[in-house]
Order: sequence, then structure tokens, then C-alpha cells
Amino acid sequence: MGRNDHEAMRCELDPSISQSMTTPMLSVEAVSHSYGTRRALDNVTFAVAPATFAVLLGLNGAGKSTLYSLITRLYGTQQGRIRILDFDVARASGEALRTLGVVFQSRTLDLDLTVMQNLIYDAALHGIGKREASPLAEEMLARIALHDRVHDKVRSLSGGQMRRVEIARALLHRPRLLVLDEPTVGLDIKSRADILQYVRQLIVERSISVLWATHLIDEVDETDHIVVLHHGQVLAQGLVSSVVHECGAKTVGDAFMRLTSSGDSIGGAE
Repeated sequence: MGRNDHEAMRCELDPSISQSMTTPMLSVEAVSHSYGTRRALDNVTFAVAPATFAVLLGLNGAGKSTLYSLITRLYGTQQGRIRILDFDVARASGEALRTLGVVFQSRTLDLDLTVMQNLIYDAALHGIGKREASPLAEEMLARIALHDRVHDKVRSLSGGQMRRVEIARALLHRPRLLVLDEPTVGLDIKSRADILQYVRQLIVERSISVLWATHLIDEVDETDHIVVLHHGQVLAQGLVSSVVHECGAKTVGDAFMRLTSSGDSIGGAE
């Protein structure tokens, strides 16, 4: 039974949620993407407001990584439109990507370079010279408690430390939007908690927006904005507390199970 025909549950979110997104940092509009005959994304629409921690929540295979590949321009947009601020990633990709910081699910650091060399190299890709990049990198590493590892090769770091370096690297060019694809996969509980805390603090200190993709329910906070993605479709979006309430659930985990087991949609998914 299709999600539009399913009558088990039907919820409407408070329209004030959408009104708060009149000037989104990220706008995904009716985006669809296929690999041959397989539909990975189907008419996905949502937005991330300024200074917001937004969680893209979905099981493995939901389409999260495909969507991130479209946002970061690794894949070309087949249908729909993606904008970062007012820049269309397909038509003004240079301007759009300059406002974007990215942490991919797979590790992308050069293991044989030092921590500082990795940061300096990436800064150069953004047009930041070594003289400017060095103090920026040192400041970032101090903030993530890795200032004492600046000259160590990356391969000597733990998984959690590598992830923190990747986040610091993504912030060097002062992006307005930070997107992270399953950034805590394979990390221990403490490393996961430390990284989440650090990224959430960035919103307070820098007023950046964050899109955090995960399949882990315990990484979602009640005050977050949430987008539930399932089989390539948005089933719900809005404040976590609103989604939970409108689904008649007690917790976000309960709401997620109800949505993904019924295939229904709420919060304006199209």
C-alpha cells in the first residue's frame, strides 16, 4: 500500500514551523534521483533554517548519502532544485559550495600527512594561503583539544580524533552551512557524544546551520529540527517535539517506528 493511500495515521504540523524557514540556509525542492531503474530519492522537499541543528534521520539505504552527494555536487541534480542560501548548486555551484563545509561518511584525510598539513592543503583548495591558514588551523585544533597533535601523522590518531580533524578542516573557510553524513559511525559512545556536543556548540558560537545525517535515534535532541527520510521519501519534518506530538508518540524513536512501519507522511512531504 502506498503512503498516500495509507490511512493508519495522518498528522499536520504547526504552520509556524514552515514560516520560520522563509530564508533557509539550505533548500531542497522536489528533488528526485535514480540509479538506472532504481529510485533513490522521490520528490524530496525540506529546508534548513539559519542557526539550526537539523537531523536527517533514516535507516541505511534511505537515500541520505545520495542526497548529500547532490548537495555537495558530487552528483548532478536530475530533477528538482537545491539551493544554499540563494545559490542554486547546479547553476552557481562555485558560490554555493563556498558557503558549505562538508564531512563525508568515509574518511578523507591523508593518513601520511600531519594534522597541520591536511588542514593547510584543504585551506589552499579554498584559496586560503598558508600564512592565513596556519593560525586558523591552530585555533581550530585548540578548540577540539588536538593542539598537541598538530605535527603528528593522521594515521596515529584515533577514529574520534580523525573525525574532529575533519570537522575542523570543514570549518577553515568559515562556511555558513555544515553538512555531516553519518559522522559518528564506528566511534565509541564518548567520541560520539563529544563530537555532537562540539557541533551543537558551533551553532551557538558561530550561528551556522547544520545538517546532520544519522540512523541513530539517540543522536536526536528534542529541540532539533528533524527530517525523516525513508525509502527515498520524506515522511515527516519539523521540530522533533512537534513530530512526536502530532504522531501521538511518546519519544522520537516511537514516532520514527510508527512512520517507517506505516509508510505514512506528515509535515508537508510531497
